[in-house]
Amino acid sequence: MASDSTATFLTQEAYDRLAAELEHLTTIGREEIAKRIEAAREEGDLKENGGYHAAKDEQGKQEARIRTLQKLLKEATVGEAPESDGTVRSGTVVTAIVAGGEEVFLLGSREIGVGSDLDVYSEASPLGAAIIGLKEGDKASYTAPNGREIAVEVVKVDTYTG
Repeated sequence: MASDSTATFLTQEAYDRLAAELEHLTTIGREEIAKRIEAAREEGDLKENGGYHAAKDEQGKQEARIRTLQKLLKEATVGEAPESDGTVRSGTVVTAIVAGGEEVFLLGSREIGVGSDLDVYSEASPLGAAIIGLKEGDKASYTAPNGREIAVEVVKVDTYTG
């Protein structure tokens, strides 16, 4: 089990929505893909059967999503967003100066930000990893995917209210 500082936070609503998606994918979703694969298989030569290959690709994507959801739901901390004490952690809304400009974003899983206007950064993203555990007023930097070093200052940390 992940520690509280790195566990993915999910609201109960997000958890229930993801659990329902997982249930659908592992039952009806798998049945539908199996039927499509079988129907395409009956068309004959599999080497040049576009329908078969498309269905197999979709099956692979679906199974990857199932694994992602299973891991997320197993390791998530579910409940109310953590009450802000000025420390950046999963499930908090962060106001920060990033590369000279102010940004307001939710730190956590994109799954909890569904329906919100906030940008969502994962704790595992370069920005998220650089600021997790910092307090208001703390500064850090991180290396962006393009190799550029980016300065960040945590200005404010609020409780996520959905």
